[in-house]
Amino acid sequence: MRTAPLALIPALIPCLLLAACDDDGGEPTPQQVADGGLADGGAPDQAPAPTCDDSQPPLVMAHGFLASGDTWSPHARRFAANGHCPDRYVAFDWDTLNRRADHAAALDAVIDDLRAATGAAQVDLMGHSAGGNLGYEYLADPARAAKVAHYVHVGSFANEGPAGPPGAEPVPTLNIWSPADTVVEGADIPGAQNLSLPDLDHYAVATDPAAFEGLYTFLYGAAPATTAVAPAEPVWVAGRAAELGGNAPAAGAALAIWPVDPLTGQRVGARPEHSLTVGDDGAWGPVEIQPGVPYEFHVTPTGGGRQVHYYREAFQAPDPLVYLRTLPTSGLAGTLLGGVPFANAHTVVIVFSARQAVIAGRDTLALNGEALATEELASPEDTLIALFAYDQEVDGQDGGPLSAFSAFPFLNGVDRYIPADATRAVTAELNGRFLAAPRWPSAADGAVVFVFE
Repeated sequence: MRTAPLALIPALIPCLLLAACDDDGGEPTPQQVADGGLADGGAPDQAPAPTCDDSQPPLVMAHGFLASGDTWSPHARRFAANGHCPDRYVAFDWDTLNRRADHAAALDAVIDDLRAATGAAQVDLMGHSAGGNLGYEYLADPARAAKVAHYVHVGSFANEGPAGPPGAEPVPTLNIWSPADTVVEGADIPGAQNLSLPDLDHYAVATDPAAFEGLYTFLYGAAPATTAVAPAEPVWVAGRAAELGGNAPAAGAALAIWPVDPLTGQRVGARPEHSLTVGDDGAWGPVEIQPGVPYEFHVTPTGGGRQVHYYREAFQAPDPLVYLRTLPTSGLAGTLLGGVPFANAHTVVIVFSARQAVIAGRDTLALNGEALATEELASPEDTLIALFAYDQEVDGQDGGPLSAFSAFPFLNGVDRYIPADATRAVTAELNGRFLAAPRWPSAADGAVVFVFE
């Protein structure tokens, strides 16, 4: 039943990466993710206001195809580590599957709101992959280009010249690309400042410390003091709960945040450390959590949507861009996930690599001890970011790769029977890092998602 719509996807992928394609979704809801959300059922917690540098233009960051604002989490934390005010670094969320929406207008609204909030005459702008094409589209208009001081084009298609209105002075442009990017064939852009970073995959070129050093130097005229994120206390986290792919807000969803046993994933304590209601715009937090402790973020959407249990590595420093993706039931992503058999006999598991692709021969990935970073599932061309594992036929048997995922970049799947039993653990390991979760029955309790930083 998925064959017909999925068969169209390979032909659509070039336009999805360029500007996103038709879907039935509405206008995107761009969001500065640290605002809103109800912590512990009451008013939002307030993170302490640090002394910080607000002298530079604010920066708006647009993610790429199928991504969300957490693409920029490493850079946002690095800016903070260099003394810059966190509220001046804003992720623009948009539905990369919806070509009908006027994304440039939505981006313009976010930029205007940020200029009004900060008093800045201009902002800086950065776009990754499809977000890079959106950046060029936005800056082709003279009135909009006048609002932008610098533009950073990341892992996106090479253009004939810097961004800006045709026939006019271009916006100063930095083009960051990698020869190892198998998704977008990048190259130097004439007239732009170019930074080629060998050996980085399509996603890593947007998250790597070398990319941060290059863009920081371009924006501010001097190298950063650090590209690392040092441990810092207290640890405050915030973010958005939004649908996978389309980024529609999970308005009103219940969010329970639990510390968990690092070896079993079992919850520690009789009640959540925080119970929140997700805001109308999808935002939640900020809340304070314990440093060095792994956590479960349990999302229960309104209206009977699938629950999702996120298991994350321990936080060592504040993070304003913690995203929790819910599972859509409509559109292209909903068509793909509609074929996942949620049944109480087995556990549905998703392993998400948040900072770079999983590449066979370079990386190790194991689920319940089974090595899965194979050429069949994680070739360099796959640029694997998320691996789905579930019992496709609900027959208690293992099978091979799931063909439904072959049409999508960044995603893959494998038929694996993981018997449901919430008293037992399912484990995931990526490059020597370990996470565990209970084997939740998927019909009653939804999916388990392991997030590796």
